[in-house]
Amino acid sequence: MQIHALRKLLEDLYQQRVSPEDGLQLLRHLPYEDLGFAQVDHHRGLRQGFPEVVLCEGKSVEQIGQIAQRIRAMGSDVLATRASPDVYAAIHALLPESVYYAQARIIVLQSAPRARTTGIVLVASAGTSDIPVAEEAAITAETMGSTTERLYDVGIAGIHRLLDRREMLFRAR
Repeated sequence: MQIHALRKLLEDLYQQRVSPEDGLQLLRHLPYEDLGFAQVDHHRGLRQGFPEVVLCEGKSVEQIGQIAQRIRAMGSDVLATRASPDVYAAIHALLPESVYYAQARIIVLQSAPRARTTGIVLVASAGTSDIPVAEEAAITAETMGSTTERLYDVGIAGIHRLLDRREMLFRAR
């Protein structure tokens, strides 16, 4: 649960738009929920500023779907990494508003874009083979509210391509 969702719930309870019983149902899985195969951390957003991220590798499609649904049901955004197209198809069937970034292998489901943080995150990669992982980092940072710039294929055999872009390096914070 994110802080804005908790605040809204408290306001709804105070204004009697939500019954105490319904409020209790929403809060009963805090701070975490045991799904039998995973402990979904519903307080991560309150503690860290962003909800739990789902690493898809090593999980079944069904497990990923259940985790994503429970995170979403608690009013949080969903970010799932290392997701295959098959995983996305299954998640999209459950949560149609989800978006897939194929190159980065990331699924994102956001209620609204986050307020931008100050500074710039510069994501750099040495070679073209690194671009998928760099895109994963960039989209993750953007989803969490950072402004990003990308600097790809700046050299593995020679630093001159990186140094040609030093203005970008100095601008990043």
